[in-house]
Amino acid sequence: MSDDLAMMTATEMLRLFRRRKLSPVEVAKATIDRIRRYDRHVVAFRLFAPDQALKAARESERRWMRGAPKGLVDGVPTTIKDQWLTKGWSTLRGSTLSSTRGPWNEDSPPVARLREHGAVLLGKTTMPEFGWKGVTDCKLTGISRNPWNVDKTCGGSSGGAAIAAASGFGAFNLGSDGAGSIRMPAAFCGVFGFKGTFGRVPSHPYATLPMCSHVGPITRTVPDGALMYNVMTEPDARDWLAPPYDGRDYRIGLEDGIKGLRIAYSRDLGYAKVDRELVALVDKAVKVLADLGAIVEEKDPGFADPFEPFYAHYAGAMAVNLERLGPRALKEADPGFLRMAEDGKRVTARDLLLAWDARHNLGRHMNLFHQRYDALITPQNALVAFDAGIEFPKGRGMKSWFDWSPFCFPFNFTMQPAATVPCGLTRGGLPAALQVVTARYREDLAFRIARAYESACPFPMPGVRHLGRAKAARKGRRQ
Repeated sequence: MSDDLAMMTATEMLRLFRRRKLSPVEVAKATIDRIRRYDRHVVAFRLFAPDQALKAARESERRWMRGAPKGLVDGVPTTIKDQWLTKGWSTLRGSTLSSTRGPWNEDSPPVARLREHGAVLLGKTTMPEFGWKGVTDCKLTGISRNPWNVDKTCGGSSGGAAIAAASGFGAFNLGSDGAGSIRMPAAFCGVFGFKGTFGRVPSHPYATLPMCSHVGPITRTVPDGALMYNVMTEPDARDWLAPPYDGRDYRIGLEDGIKGLRIAYSRDLGYAKVDRELVALVDKAVKVLADLGAIVEEKDPGFADPFEPFYAHYAGAMAVNLERLGPRALKEADPGFLRMAEDGKRVTARDLLLAWDARHNLGRHMNLFHQRYDALITPQNALVAFDAGIEFPKGRGMKSWFDWSPFCFPFNFTMQPAATVPCGLTRGGLPAALQVVTARYREDLAFRIARAYESACPFPMPGVRHLGRAKAARKGRRQ
């Protein structure tokens, strides 16, 4: 029963809280018990605060007993990526170079909204050093691992958040996505991940990558993702780039189906290399969408690989981050982060202006593309989870994690919504996923398409049989 409560959806929890058939304290205890039993095998948490979570759950229980819940998500167990400021807890961003002194007296906007709506915060989830790569390992916390197979990577940089979602360590899990950091780990761990239009979720302080890093939910179901997104999109004056708040409820229309929607399907964007078994699973999923009434056309979006202009932004931002860390970082930082920062030091003002031109052209191109198509479907990653503790699989001609994530960063450049939708398991038992991309400010369509597929083909979860077989021991210590 404890495991059943920990794996329950937020939507179902809230329904039972409302009817007084379940208490937030029961759910919190079940979730905490599960984290204590299994997190050492997968390393989802950098900081775990069970006593504070139980205190918050008891306060939530009292509110529900009075029939006066605090907000939309009162009592729901929630984790926070260690990138986001959280009052009373250190924010170390995956690095031993980060100061532990604080003061820790402020919540980032999405954390503040979740807290205001009564979410029960469990702790801070793991990430690679300063979020520089698409897998999650660092000197601070060691290697984070995939709950489907602990020998495999969980992805990153929101790796701990994706592990938590798949493992029953939190119904809501707050991540961020500057080049795929929500979508890559969600795909590898077999859960729903979502980044909306840039700025729709207010942010403060801004992440390393300017005007590319989105804030979003990682959840076990699409309705939970939509509910969490409702809370996170509420306004915050600290983000001057955020659009006007429209008060939209993304649960409305979620069950309307996709009959008549115009969907383009691209297996490779016209240039990417993708594993055949993964493509076959995405092909099968796209057929389901067609069977549900969508008008599906195989169509590449028609743009060239934007990696070079994107990388000028990305590496340049890492170089600035390195400068802020001081000389100690040259000896202690992740070697891969240092290499990328060195690349960034060679980026000139001219390079950045040319990259901005490329970005404008790509954004305009996709705006026009969505005049014809409601959504673009692609695979999410170019492969399934590979061995943990490495940036990219060996012997495949890859040079960086960008080589296996070609479907992610283009849509950070264009600021578009994108959803990760699990779509089956490989013969080796690892999750596959497709990506749903829609026009800016059309998050509603991305949620609808994801929900239509989920309703037809519910997402499986790894369960304790996978976690229980784990032999990995947690490395590092919580701060």
